[in-house]
Amino acid sequence: MLSPHNFALPSDRQAALRPPRRTMKRLCLGALAGLAGALLSGASLAQSEDPATPWNWSDDTVFNAVNQVRAGKDLTPEQWPGGARVAVLLSFDVDNETVMGLRTGEVSIGPLSQGQYGHRVALPRIVKLVDDEAIPSTFFFPAWSLKIAPEQAALINASGDHEIAVHGWIHERNTSLDADTEARLLAQAMDTIEEISGRRPVGYRAPSWNHSPATLSIVREMGFLYESSLMHDDRPYELVQNGEPTDLVELPVDWILDDAPLMNPLGNRYMNPRDIMQVWIDEFDKAWEEGTLFLLTLHPHVSGHRSRIVALEGLIEHIKSKGDVWFATHEDAARYVRAQAGMD
Repeated sequence: MLSPHNFALPSDRQAALRPPRRTMKRLCLGALAGLAGALLSGASLAQSEDPATPWNWSDDTVFNAVNQVRAGKDLTPEQWPGGARVAVLLSFDVDNETVMGLRTGEVSIGPLSQGQYGHRVALPRIVKLVDDEAIPSTFFFPAWSLKIAPEQAALINASGDHEIAVHGWIHERNTSLDADTEARLLAQAMDTIEEISGRRPVGYRAPSWNHSPATLSIVREMGFLYESSLMHDDRPYELVQNGEPTDLVELPVDWILDDAPLMNPLGNRYMNPRDIMQVWIDEFDKAWEEGTLFLLTLHPHVSGHRSRIVALEGLIEHIKSKGDVWFATHEDAARYVRAQAGMD
């Protein structure tokens, strides 16, 4: 089976989008050097402890497992810009064809048609809504999603208000990759998105919201401003790796604040979009009471359908009626909390 990690462009576009070899070599070597201790530690633990009997693990094994990536200091500022009570971050994972058949290598025309709906119909509908409502938003792309339909970048960039960030190469399952391959794919994704969008991404969201033992070291090596894949908190916080602060901002996600698990009409968890809207409203109201952060993740190929976008429309109406809100891109929020916490 053809590996989706190695899908190629037509030859006339390969040269323009090929990541510089020096960039990839530097990244891979740096990431691997940083990972050596952790991976060797993991290998030795695997030899001395039976992974099938965690009830017999030593204290060191348990602490080493949970301390790989943890939440550090809370980065919630005393107040948000303009005296706002809560920050609202809308993010869109523009997966399209990458999750509708490409990432597994099991290509099927029906699912791919759903992926094309994402950039052909749904993304324009989503962008029109946030532009009409003057809401800066962040769009996370697997690089291949943007390569298939590069016009998406111009659509998002037209207002000058939004951010394009990186969400992997082909929505690969990064937790199943070796460190070298994971680093190579992220380097390719960064260079490709920069080439198409005109600006190098500063934010990272892992495919499937998970980290391999290598992911955080690779992300740090690449110099990202923020990460947005993990669920240690409802508030922005600093990531800690093996007990050491990383100087990297985490903007946390959560499955209840994601449309995909709850709007799959073929799944047994399907909910009416209007019911999901009420869940999101309740989440926002609590964030407003606490004076913290409300971060929602949507997928255009999911929420961009006519009967589902009503959930986002209703949520926006409620948020605006509440007032004292700062709408921001993930980049703007990360820069603000860093500055307020004295991290710059």
